[in-house]
This record gives sequence, C-alpha cells and structure tokens, in this order.
Amino acid sequence: MFRLLSALAACTLGTGPALAAEGGAVHTGPPEFLLHLTLLLLVSALAAYLSFRARLVPIIGFLLAGVLVGPGVLGLIRDPALISAVSEVGVMLLLFTIGVEFSLERLTRIARLIFLGGGLQTGLTVGAVAGALLAFGVSGQNAVFTGCLVALSSTAIVMRLLGERGETGARTGQVALGVLIFQDLAVVLMVLLIPMLAGQGGGLGGVAFALIKAVGIIAFVLVAARRLVPPVMEVVARTCSTEIFLLTVVALCFGTASLTAMAGVSLALGAFLAGLLVSESRYGMQALGEILPLQVLFSAAFFLSVGLQLDPAFLLAHLPAVLGAVLLIAAIKVVMTALSARLLGEPPQVALPVALLTAQVGEFSFVLAAAGTALGLSFAGLGAQGTQVFIAATVLLMVLTPTLGALAGPLVGRLPQPMRAPVEEPAAEDHGAALPVADRVVFAGYGAHARLAARALSRAGVPYSVITRSPDGASELSGRGAPVLIADYTRAGLLRDLGLASARVLVIADDDAEMTARAVSVARTVAPELPVITRAETPDDLNHLKALGARHVLTPRKEIAAGILDLLTPPEFSRAEIARHLAERPAVSLTPEQQAQCEHALAASGPVFPEADVCLECIALGDTWVHLRTCMTCGHVGCCDSSKNRHATQHARTRTHPVIHSAEPGETWAYCYEHGWTR
Repeated sequence: MFRLLSALAACTLGTGPALAAEGGAVHTGPPEFLLHLTLLLLVSALAAYLSFRARLVPIIGFLLAGVLVGPGVLGLIRDPALISAVSEVGVMLLLFTIGVEFSLERLTRIARLIFLGGGLQTGLTVGAVAGALLAFGVSGQNAVFTGCLVALSSTAIVMRLLGERGETGARTGQVALGVLIFQDLAVVLMVLLIPMLAGQGGGLGGVAFALIKAVGIIAFVLVAARRLVPPVMEVVARTCSTEIFLLTVVALCFGTASLTAMAGVSLALGAFLAGLLVSESRYGMQALGEILPLQVLFSAAFFLSVGLQLDPAFLLAHLPAVLGAVLLIAAIKVVMTALSARLLGEPPQVALPVALLTAQVGEFSFVLAAAGTALGLSFAGLGAQGTQVFIAATVLLMVLTPTLGALAGPLVGRLPQPMRAPVEEPAAEDHGAALPVADRVVFAGYGAHARLAARALSRAGVPYSVITRSPDGASELSGRGAPVLIADYTRAGLLRDLGLASARVLVIADDDAEMTARAVSVARTVAPELPVITRAETPDDLNHLKALGARHVLTPRKEIAAGILDLLTPPEFSRAEIARHLAERPAVSLTPEQQAQCEHALAASGPVFPEADVCLECIALGDTWVHLRTCMTCGHVGCCDSSKNRHATQHARTRTHPVIHSAEPGETWAYCYEHGWTR
C-alpha cells in the first residue's frame, strides 16, 4: 500500500500541473500515472472480454495481455513499478476475501491440512529441488534458495480457479487451501532465511527474534477477531451507510496487513487475517459484497504485472532451457504434493487434482527472487540468466495452470475407484449454504410490509428467507429462528452465489425507491425467469419497475402485505383466510374519542403497522422488556418506562413523535407525551 501511494505521489509530482521553467506557463496535461491506470483498465476489460469469447479463464487473458503491452512487445506500459504496486493491493484483497469465507472455526477444522499437509509439501519440495541441484554441482546456498522459490504456489490463481469451478468448499479445495496457507506462513521464514543463505541477517538469534515478533502480531490479530472487531462492525452496520461500511472494511484490511508487514509477515497473510476478523462478525457476507468489485479490479492488475515481467525475446532465444525448467518444476511439484497428500491419508482422487492445481510457482516467489538476487543468490546458480529463466518458466506455468487443472478430471476417471468413500472432515460452507433459498419466498429488505407478510407466511406454512441490511431486523428474525442473511441484495455476485434463480419468488420490500429499482434490475440479470414482487409509491415508479422486469408491482391503493400474501399463498386460500393470517398484528388506529384529545392525536390517528412484535433495540442489546408501545406516527415498537431502556419514550423524544398506543394484547389506550393525557 505504501508503495502504491509513493508511486502515485511520485508520478503526480513529476507530471502534474506545474509552472514551466520558462515563461510561467501552466502544464494542463493529465498526470502520467492516470494515463497508465486508464490503459490498465482498458487492457483488463479487453482481455476479460476476449477470454470470455474464447472461453478461456480470465487469468490467462490478463497474463497474455501483460506480455503484449509490456516493454518486450508493444511497450505501452512504461511504469511497471506502479502496476506492481497496484497488483500488491490485488493480492491483499484476494486474500482478504478468502479470509472472510473461512472463519476461525472452519480453519480450526483444517489445521491438520495446514500444518501437516502444507508442511510436508513445502519441506519435501524444497528438499527435492535442493538435492537435485546439489547433485549437479550447484552451491548449497543457491540450491536451497531455488527450492524455496519452487516450493511456493500461487494462492491467487488456485483459489480463483477453485472458486470458478465451485470447489472452494469441496475436499480438493480444502486440501489445496491448507497447503497454500502454510506456504504463505512459510514465506515469513523464507524471507528471514535468504539473508542467512547470503551470509547476512544476524544469524539464528535475529531470525528467532523476528519470528517471536511475527507470532505476537498474529496472536494479537486473532484476539482482536474475538474481542474488538465484532462490536466495531455492529456500530458501523447500524448506520446503514454503504460508504461508512466500505471504508471501515477497507481500512481494516489495509490496517491489519500493514501491521503484520511491520512484524515481518507478508501483506497478503495480514489481509487474510483481516478477513478472518470480519468473518467472526455477522457481517461477513456484506463485507464480501462490498469489497468484491475492488478485488476484481486490483487482481487483474496483479496478473497483468506478472505478464509484464516476461521478455518474449529472451523466451524465444532460450526456449529449450525455459521449457526444461517448466517440465522439471511441474514434475517435482506434482510428485511432491501428491506424495504429501497421500501421506496425509487423502485418496488419489483428491491428491492428484491438488497436485496439478498447485504445480505452478507463486506470486510471492517474485518477492523472494528479488530479495535473493539483491544479495547475490540466483535461480539454480545461473546468475542473471537464471533470473530470466525463472520469470519465463513461472509465467508459462501460471498460464498452463487451468490446463493442468482440467487434466485432473480425465486422469482421476482412470484411477480405480475406492471400495468405500474416505472419511472427510466437515466441509467449509459456501455462500449458498449461508441462506436457504431453493423453493422459498426470498425477501430483499425487511421493512414494515415485509415483517407483516413474513409473519403471515409463517402462519400459512409458506417457507421464506430474508436478506436485509438491518441489524435489528436480523436480530428479530434470528430470535424467531427464521433464516436471515445480513448483506446487500443489490450485489449480483452475492445473489448468484446464493442460487437466487432456484427461489420461488423474490419480494423486494425496500422503502427506498432507488434501492428497489436497483434490486429489481440486478435480480433480473441474475435470475431472468424469477417472479419479482415489489411496491411503488407513484405511477412513475410503477411504470419504471414494470419496465425493469418486476412481474407484480403493488401500490399504496392496495394494502401491501395483503397483496403480497394474496400473490404467494396457494389458490385455495380465500380472502377470509388471508385476513385471518394477517390479523395477529393488524394495523393500529386511534378511536374518534382519542383523536379528539389534541391536535397530535388527530394528526397521528392511523392506521399504522407495528414494525415488530418485539422491541428490536432491546434484542440488539441482549436485554428484555416489560411492556411494548407502538408509535402512532411511524409504527416503531419500543419498551415501556417500566422497562430498563425505555425505548418507546426515547423514540418519542428524539423523533418528535408524541403519540403512542399500547402494543399489549387486549389494551386499547393511547398516550400523548406533549399533553400528558391517557385514554
């Protein structure tokens, strides 16, 4: 992150508006970094489109685009340092999203895969590469250095491929993730080991101190996951502000990564830990939806930056050496990774796909290579030529990774099938498992109309699920055992991962007309055939929502909750039965006698719909109440003055809503705070 800011500042100061040395003319051209970033976006979009048309994984398109626009071919991007800094952020955001998906509890389940499986893979690979090079007369320092470079795999590529194939939560994905996490942890030790191999670094004492510091930082982060972050996320989420939530999440990601980097731990591992922090709160899916567009943008920069480092002229001139390195690296990694998985007890049907997926060299190997080269170490002891061979072989292996991964299916099909299924550890849940939607009514938003309709559906025996941005609404639903997910339902990726197309119907019950229109538009792109029910306040809104694809648009002329239930209940339900299902919490109105008490009562005569049958604010605090009161202006339900928190009175004073009505069964009295009457 600091490199990115420095690069931007340097470019801006060097080419931004400034007085010319002669004549005092003002330079009005765009700063150079803006031109480079614009070119980066254009190239990324074009590469993604061409990859889609050619039915290739976008990663390959980004890598090849980087080669094409790099200094070795067209030379369009002349500031690779800036792109490298942007790509560093891309790796951070990718690891952050992975951390959000895997909570501490889930990672505990695969601790054996991380430390035993990953430890075996890394140790065996380093040992095999170093042993082979020593046999050919390479020095011990360069042999071990090369083993460290080869042992690492690309977390960004492997996790992206697993995600696109829907295998992140499968056994193959779990084993691969365990290996990759250990490799990221091992980078810490390798960074400390390289100076020792070059005869520097303070010896074992310096390494031990650095490791203790790194472990202390990681321990602090894990404690914060349980103690500090969830309360902070609760406070931020209650603002219901997308801007504040996004800024907080990004600050948490970058701040944690910077903190761990100061302790000698990689930025990417720090970002992964930040994702774990967020996953411990109930806002993980919302954070994932907010951060995903940024992650896609910066990840494209990472793969482009890898392609920029390849010199096609060197590749053609030394093609036999590069291809030989590709074959040797892939062979050693496949054999060592498969052996590690088998020693761990995994069947060949799991070990082989994991080995093929992780056969490439990782992004952190570039960091290690740069550090080692600066200290006089080189790939396979080949000097400057070895560095170029390593870069070319790494890029080719990254490009070939989807092909290697695709080979797993046919090869596994030829293996003898086991007599019984292996015992698997519990699989980590994917996004869709977070909320059941198949054959259910899905509510997007949980305002007053959705609350009433949802309770009526419960009594009618119609299953439903709710996606809401409201912490209080989520607390109410969780207390009643209803399926609920706190997330932004205008995010196409989230709705797609949930499997929205399998739902029975989508009810968009947001009170904000702009959010409603956006949700309808996004839902149409994700599930074109899914029936959508929503509401409109004005004729213009109605026509707009119909044009966007909403099948049923209810208006205030029709009682919204009754209209929703009328559309969702089976045909044999009569109007009387619908009314009966809605009758438990009917609309509240003041009697003529109560309206005559004062001008406030006349203005708030009703009807209003109680927003809940509980005090949502007490639920959010984990408290209880004595009696409930309904605000006759907006339908807010709060606890009485005999309760601990007196939320009804707080609401009346802060919102200037003076008239309340008893929400207790059988009680019909009302009260005005301004005039002090009760009737």
